[in-house]
Amino acid sequence: MRFGRRLVVSVAMVLGFLVLSGQPAQAAYYNTYSDIASTPDTGCCTGVQGFAAGATYLYSIKTRTNYDDVSVIYRVHKDTGARVLMTNGTNNTSTNPWLGHANDMTIVDIDGQHHMFVVTMKSSGAQLVRLRYDGTTYYHAGSYQVRLNGAVATPSGIHRVSVSSSAITFMFKSGRTIYNASLPLRASSGTIDLTQAFTLQVEGALVNGATVPDLGTFVNQGFFYDAPKKVLYYPLTKDNRSIVLVYRNVSPATTGTAPAATDLSFRITSSAYSKFEIEGVGISDGKLYFNTNRSNSSGAYDGVHVFNGYVAA
Repeated sequence: MRFGRRLVVSVAMVLGFLVLSGQPAQAAYYNTYSDIASTPDTGCCTGVQGFAAGATYLYSIKTRTNYDDVSVIYRVHKDTGARVLMTNGTNNTSTNPWLGHANDMTIVDIDGQHHMFVVTMKSSGAQLVRLRYDGTTYYHAGSYQVRLNGAVATPSGIHRVSVSSSAITFMFKSGRTIYNASLPLRASSGTIDLTQAFTLQVEGALVNGATVPDLGTFVNQGFFYDAPKKVLYYPLTKDNRSIVLVYRNVSPATTGTAPAATDLSFRITSSAYSKFEIEGVGISDGKLYFNTNRSNSSGAYDGVHVFNGYVAA
C-alpha cells in the first residue's frame, strides 16, 4: 500500500514537471519513401517538371532540358505502378510543343471532362496552358496570359482552389509568394490577373524539430494546396536533399507571412543519388505522392514515389 502511494505521488510529480516545463510533443517527421514507377528519359525529354495526383493516376511531365520547346506526359497508376506515355491527340505522337518549362500543374474537371492546367514560365506567349484529357490521350484546350500589375508574370506553381458553375479559382506561386486569381470556367483564352495574397516562411522553418542552416538556398519547386483542409505543401530541393514544408490554415484570404508548421515536415537525404530533386507533390487518398529528378554517376533514375507512413489527417 505504501509503495502504491509513492508511485501515485511520483507519477503526479513527473506529469507536473512536464506541464510546467512546457515539454513539446515530438514533431511528426517523414524521411523515407517508396518507388511507384520510373519515368525514363525519352528521345527528346530528360527533365522532370510538373506533377499532379489524381484519384487513380499520377501525372508527371518531362521537358527537353535547357530548351523547354517540347515535352511528354507520363501517366502512372498509383497502386500498380503501370506506366503509360500519354498521346497528344492533335498529332498522335507522344510529344507536344505547348507547355514550356511546365514547372507545375493542377487537375480541374470542367463539364465532366478532365483538364490539366500547366504553368509554362514563358516570358512571352502563354504563361498558362489547359489540356483536356481522356484516358491516355490529351488535347490542347486553352492558352492564357498571366499578368501582375499589368506586366507579364511567370509563376512557377499553380493549384486549384475551387470550381463554381462559372469560374475556377486558383492559387499561383512565384518564388515564395502566393497569388490569387480566377478564370471563367469555359474560357479557352484570355488574361489572368494576379493579386498578391501571402508569402511562405522558409528561413527558420523547423524540419524534424530543428532549423536547416542553408534552407534559404534551396531551389523553389511547385506546390500542392489541400483546399478542404486549408493546408499547403511546399517542396524545396538542393543537391541530394529535398524538403517539404507544410503550412496550415491558409486560404485565399490569408495575408502577410504564413508560418511553416513546427510539428510536421518531410525530408529525403539520399545516399544513393547525388541529385534527388522533388519537383512536385500531391495528395490522393491522404497519401503524399511526388515526382523526382534523380541521378548518380550511373545515370538518371527519375520516377514517381510516395512518402512512407504519412496519411493526411
